[in-house]
Amino acid sequence: MINSKIAVGIDIGGTNTDLGIVNEEGKVLAKTSFSTQVSDNFEEYIKVLSDNIKSLLKANDLEGKILGVGVGAPNANFYKGTIEHAPNLLWKGVLHFSKMLSQEVGYKVVLTNDANAAAIGEKVYGGGKYMQHFALVTLGTGLGSGIVIDGKLLYGSDGFAGELGHTIVVKEDGRQCGCGRKGCLETIASASGIVTTIKQLLESEKTASVFRNVSVDEIKSIDIFEAANKGDELALKAFDITADYLGFSLTNLIAITSPEAIFLSGGLAHAGDLLFKPLQQYYDKYVLPLFKGKTVILPSQLPDGNTGLMGAAALALSELS
Repeated sequence: MINSKIAVGIDIGGTNTDLGIVNEEGKVLAKTSFSTQVSDNFEEYIKVLSDNIKSLLKANDLEGKILGVGVGAPNANFYKGTIEHAPNLLWKGVLHFSKMLSQEVGYKVVLTNDANAAAIGEKVYGGGKYMQHFALVTLGTGLGSGIVIDGKLLYGSDGFAGELGHTIVVKEDGRQCGCGRKGCLETIASASGIVTTIKQLLESEKTASVFRNVSVDEIKSIDIFEAANKGDELALKAFDITADYLGFSLTNLIAITSPEAIFLSGGLAHAGDLLFKPLQQYYDKYVLPLFKGKTVILPSQLPDGNTGLMGAAALALSELS
């Protein structure tokens, strides 16, 4: 007998795929993960994903007892159930994800963009529970966003609305983006973006820094966070530059959507005051006076590490019930 209060949520990232069994109260009953790069053959990846789903359900005595499967993935089209030309995944072109996975696991599958899934999770389980208008911005390897208006996720005419990360913020000599263009916000305000920033600062400035003693190819965003916490001037400047561009872009988003709140999630958002303090200062500097003081910028209220899969499960519970 199907239990409509339980679903499998899947969060597909460029590095790892996380999946878990989640109930309608937002409790993660069990979870596992594996490398998204397990195969450059999409059909083989689907088979590995299916095997993980079946094993997780069997281990928890839930075979045949879930409503369905929800998935959050880069460049996912909610309307078509496809992943389309995702720059950060190994598989190229248009992938008929929902149809293929459903055939493998024997459950209904619903798919959306990974940031949209996180926004749904924030709406169902997190800080947006009692809000009708908010946005969630994910600051991971790239920058994604999900926008909720009148209590509903904004998909647009083709399922791809809300791509804040691919709004251009540098017209001349912008950084190359995985989407093929230059100057996109995610090339600066993301975990990979801040790494590029510190590398450029090392070349353009003579300020002393811990990073002058290491190979630039070994620098990770967590290293910049740790250095900034210890007062490293270049690391602090990298956070300031990140906050400047992000704050500028968020005020433009606010001018268009007038949300009650903007939630930030993902690795870079875990930097706390190193990001949020300068971000608030730049927000106050750039925001249109009409909107000043109306929108709060907050960290996601979902548990670290479970944001994506909880959102994907919430998608399944809402769409398949």
